Amino acid sequence: MSASAVFILDVKGKPLISRNYKGDIAMSEIEHFMPLLMQREEEGALAPLLSHGRVHFLWIKHSNLYLVATTLKNANASLVYSFLYKTVEVFSEYFKELEEESIRDNFVIVYELLDELMDFGFPQTTDSKILQEYITQQGNKLETAKSRVPPTVTNAVSWRSEGIKYKKNEVFIDVIESVNLLVNANGSVLLSEIVGTIKLKVFLSGMPELRLGLNDRVLFELTGRSKNKSVELEDVKFHQCVRLSRFDNDRTISFIPPDGDFELMSYRLSTQVKPLIWIESVIEKFSHSRVEIMVKAKGQFKKQSVANGVEISVPVPSDADSPKFKTSVGSAKYMPEKNVVIWSIKSFPGGKEYLMRAHFGLPSVEKEEVEGRPPIGVKFEIPYFTVSGIQVRYMKIIEKSGYQALPWVRYITQSGDYQLRTS
Repeated sequence: MSASAVFILDVKGKPLISRNYKGDIAMSEIEHFMPLLMQREEEGALAPLLSHGRVHFLWIKHSNLYLVATTLKNANASLVYSFLYKTVEVFSEYFKELEEESIRDNFVIVYELLDELMDFGFPQTTDSKILQEYITQQGNKLETAKSRVPPTVTNAVSWRSEGIKYKKNEVFIDVIESVNLLVNANGSVLLSEIVGTIKLKVFLSGMPELRLGLNDRVLFELTGRSKNKSVELEDVKFHQCVRLSRFDNDRTISFIPPDGDFELMSYRLSTQVKPLIWIESVIEKFSHSRVEIMVKAKGQFKKQSVANGVEISVPVPSDADSPKFKTSVGSAKYMPEKNVVIWSIKSFPGGKEYLMRAHFGLPSVEKEEVEGRPPIGVKFEIPYFTVSGIQVRYMKIIEKSGYQALPWVRYITQSGDYQLRTS
């Protein structure tokens, strides 16, 4: 990575915290950052990486703070930004809200954390749960609760502490899929993809090893099984606890988990997805004085499933007024600040069709529509259902004491960027 220094600046560009890891950059170099940023902003050429002479500034903004990493080398930019966002996450865990006041109130602990987060320009311990074992807080003061470094820092398993005990050993697995969809006015699907995550909530004693089995197509091919009910996963990303060499060899997802909540893996499928909630809309204008919008929504998923918290955002003319609604189910609300009608349906069973009619008055002087209408947006969540068909085939929990543990699995499909164009 080779980040030479990390700075935290206030909104005016005044340094609150500066930590020089390599000593190869003069600390005064940070004075060039804010003028450079303002100049680029005025030119409309603002970028996440700014350079002044030999010094490169890689920066992010959070709340009223700038976090800036500096380097003289051609550093791995994605790693630097990952580190900066991880720093924000760790500080937020400690101070709840990361803002100028919390930095000023916790100078000592901020410097302690920066010393542990990075060493000589390279990330070290970035897990807030492990950091909290030996950098502890009492009010705004640093408490030296443990003089020795906990074994988790030097351990091969740095993300899990030893000696964890629970009366009841359980693992909760959430398979969450977001559907990104864009449909044009003719009803053709222009973009369709599924972005999935598998999240775990772990309450297990000791140092258990877990093995997760999915209906992974590559695994089914390796073992000679039928590919009918398998799923081809793309862009798979794992938590650091997963043994990647084992996955590369035989597609086994084997790991010693962190304690509590964490995201085990994410994946993507660029498959053609049938729209789960299909929307049709018709707009009629009457003698330039009023407009009527009819929207039909149809659940195109299996009948035994139910979509919860459905919200359909229907764009309306910016000069519309005097709204009146009729809905076959749910309720409609006009939001003039966004020029949309939100049609809310608490429970939407598969295979059902519902209608919403909206009447609006228009001013006598008609406003010309320069651009086409924005798309209709849909939000929803369908429990006990995955659109890709991914399944957790098994979860094996192995621990030397031999205790029995219960894995619980829950499937959820939800809307991501889900839009249907009407014109």
